[in-house]
Amino acid sequence: MGRYVIRIHSIIMLFVICFKRCLSQLGYNEGVPITEEFFIQKISGKHNEQLSRLLFPDWDLQKGLKFMDDKEALFRRLAAEQLEPVNGLKRLCKWIDDCGLKRGAVTNAPKPNAELLLSVLGLSDYFQIVVLANDCERAKPFPDPYLKGLQGLKASPNHTLVFEDSVPGITAAVAAGMRVLGITTRNPEHLLLEAGATFLIKDYNDPKLWAELEALQRETAETTAGS
Repeated sequence: MGRYVIRIHSIIMLFVICFKRCLSQLGYNEGVPITEEFFIQKISGKHNEQLSRLLFPDWDLQKGLKFMDDKEALFRRLAAEQLEPVNGLKRLCKWIDDCGLKRGAVTNAPKPNAELLLSVLGLSDYFQIVVLANDCERAKPFPDPYLKGLQGLKASPNHTLVFEDSVPGITAAVAAGMRVLGITTRNPEHLLLEAGATFLIKDYNDPKLWAELEALQRETAETTAGS
């Protein structure tokens, strides 16, 4: 289980705050900030074409996508100043490096956003493959992005561990046959478990995560010694 790791877009804090500010400043809902519940139910984990249809059902698609483009540009300006990594991210990345594991990122974010976020976190060159929604015919919650990530890493789903914080992301990874650790940074625990998360962690310093990683490391060492 410990040979390959796919790391996901769920590596940032304050994402919800930035997203809510973007919609409010651009006049969505007459400038009234959306609620946390609305974000979870309508927005979390979805790509922009889905969002434009959900948020603006009476608009034509191009008008909705133009709003989404404006939202993304504002988000990038806010993100460069406000976003910070989830606690324990550097520790996890070092552990992955020390173990010599492969790693990839799979996200529904547009390419400019993904590149900015990885740059802000100092991870621009960290992942061996980055799969975006536009790289596949179907984005999350379909398994296509994760399957493409597995193909790029030449990895088996049985030897892959996924970190996800959204229901569409967990649904996609489970459908691709992978084990998923749900991160409770921006979605209710029961929704992540219902989507198929194996278990939940609060951040990358969570003792449950490190107990699991140590167990996987021992399992790998025993398998190698016995081969």
